[in-house]
Amino acid sequence: MTKLIIWAPRIMAILTALFIGMFALDVFNEGHGFWDTLMGLMIHLIPSFALAVIIAISWRRQLVGAAVFILVAVAYAVSVGSNHPDWVLGISGPLGLTGILYLLGWIKGRKKSEQK
Repeated sequence: MTKLIIWAPRIMAILTALFIGMFALDVFNEGHGFWDTLMGLMIHLIPSFALAVIIAISWRRQLVGAAVFILVAVAYAVSVGSNHPDWVLGISGPLGLTGILYLLGWIKGRKKSEQK
């Protein structure tokens, strides 16, 4: 069970970054040239690159991952508003779940260190 609590947020974070990165693939349907397509792809992948940096930092500092993922989930939900509840659920849902998993891992690690 301890391994699940340790690995679940990391796996979920990677899957979330890949899921958000999938939205960048629509740049290939725009019919631009190679360089414009490449530039558009890089711009669309900025959120996934940012999540990759957060994942790297959170690998050892789970509280950072919990705070950032939950904050990003709430910020996205607020920015989209109630006009698109499906967007909020589809994007903020995985981000918030990842943050909660990081928080549970941090709590579990803290309790384990207190028992020593």
